[in-house]
Amino acid sequence: MYAFGTVSAEGLAELTDSCLDAGACDGTAPGPFGGNFAQLAELKRSNPQLRILISLGGWNGSKYFSAAAATPLSRARFAQSVVEAFFRPYPGLFDGVDVDWEFPVSGGRPGNLAHIEDRGNFTLLIAELRRKLAGFSALERRSLELTIAVSSTPDKIINLEAAALARLVDRINVMAYDYHAGSAFAGFNAPLFAGAGDPNPDLNVDASVTALIRSGVPPAKVTLGMAFYSRAVAGVPQEKGGLFQPGATASEEWGGSDGIDYRDLVARRPEEQGFRRYWSDEAQVPWLYSAERRLWISYDDPLSIACKATYARTHALAGVVVWDLFADDGSLLAALRPPPVRRSE
Repeated sequence: MYAFGTVSAEGLAELTDSCLDAGACDGTAPGPFGGNFAQLAELKRSNPQLRILISLGGWNGSKYFSAAAATPLSRARFAQSVVEAFFRPYPGLFDGVDVDWEFPVSGGRPGNLAHIEDRGNFTLLIAELRRKLAGFSALERRSLELTIAVSSTPDKIINLEAAALARLVDRINVMAYDYHAGSAFAGFNAPLFAGAGDPNPDLNVDASVTALIRSGVPPAKVTLGMAFYSRAVAGVPQEKGGLFQPGATASEEWGGSDGIDYRDLVARRPEEQGFRRYWSDEAQVPWLYSAERRLWISYDDPLSIACKATYARTHALAGVVVWDLFADDGSLLAALRPPPVRRSE
């Protein structure tokens, strides 16, 4: 997926940065493809089986989704704008759309428009977009995919008509991370299961996947999201290696509220800065803690990523999605590969 396109104040899909995305830095593009889109086109030429979806919204681009979904007219205009913004100008570049509305009803980022009607309107918006893509697919004589990205926390899952959405989309990408984002609590960013003594036993990957399936989403339509970044909390007492302890604030030294990429975490060599690595057998994730500095870091490493990949396979999920590839040093992506099959002599 290429992230992100955005939604304008008029409720229309559009490029987030026409210069960066398409190379239209003076108002006009240098050719059919420029900027990042030129690199995507080259990737597709080198890898004919590669399929690229344009993802719309995200944390910073979801302000006007509620307006786009509000009425039959606004939904039709939005769906048409997706085709006009990303498919007609860039023939063959994108193979579908991912809608990452963060978040219906609850709003997400401060300032986002949000209404109680978002729950049903989201389903109607996706239905209209599916209809529009189906028509364009017929003209293009190629299949176009439609996916959505959804939160993993119970308070946001209930704001979705999950079963109805599952019937409309090819996959539902579960953002199974950020379980304690914005909090100074030293809780795991993306635990596979609840850890021993976890005061929030419903904030983990397994609980999120189970909740979606119980809501009527087939496992084969659930794609498991994985975090290729860490989150750190400062001012954490040393009891239990800092785990599940109250902290003071997100550590600005280690990325603040945004966290830091896994590759940057590794490059800093935290073990040489007084951090000790811990592992939770129950949650199946690691963490780092420095008693001297009272710093606690939650992250995923190759071992925990491999555990999650195994979970996705054994639960017959659609696959995995990561945020994001740029954050990897190569070891996390390698950990997603299934172990080799051993053959008896």
